[in-house]
Amino acid sequence: MKLLENKVALITGASRGIGEAIALKFAQQGANIAFTYLSSEQRAKEQEDKLNALGIKAKAYKSDAGNYAAAEQLTTDVMKDFGAIDICVNNAGISRDNLLLRLTEEQWDEVIQANLKSVYNLTKQVIKPMMKARSGSIINMSSVVGVQGNAGQSSYAASKAGVIGFTKSIALELGSRNIRCNAIAPGFIETDMTSYLKDGGAEKWFSQIPLARFGKPEEIADVALFLASDMSAYVTGQVINACGGMTT
Repeated sequence: MKLLENKVALITGASRGIGEAIALKFAQQGANIAFTYLSSEQRAKEQEDKLNALGIKAKAYKSDAGNYAAAEQLTTDVMKDFGAIDICVNNAGISRDNLLLRLTEEQWDEVIQANLKSVYNLTKQVIKPMMKARSGSIINMSSVVGVQGNAGQSSYAASKAGVIGFTKSIALELGSRNIRCNAIAPGFIETDMTSYLKDGGAEKWFSQIPLARFGKPEEIADVALFLASDMSAYVTGQVINACGGMTT
């Protein structure tokens, strides 16, 4: 039997990057997939077709996770289409890197809304069916930057550190209902968001990483699979640093 057989997973921002890899990994392990995208309808459709070809049910939803009403509607639609939400992966996020002196209020608000408020928005909605089922796994995407900070990324670091505090609090609130909440803190992962880092020479960044390479989205997906499945049935309120040893 597959690890996520007949489970329903809701994943935000899953048309590319880490979210795309998580959706594919979950589908390969038998989960039905509801996922969101914000802009690229064609890419989302391609992802939907790829997932359905694996023999599970998959559906893409255009939804802004940073908008509370949109998150509420999304959860309603997913429950109507799938009948349950067993796993929620809060993966949607952006970065607007700048030194604090140059960081605008608009940029700050944009990052906090997309990265932190989005986690509140969707978690608040999915815990309702999870509480009725007395079961669920919530996985929030933080970052190594949220653990240790990084110059020029104050807004991103603040949002991702906030995700960690939120995760631990929700784990304490909902543990008695058999709902687990954990976070993943990826380091430098090969995605569109980090592609610009290689322009300055990959070796510069590799020197900060004991494993001397960037991670792959699939490697973060493996961690997410562990947290989504019963393999982590006694794990909640934790932050797993998947960063090649950067925080060691």
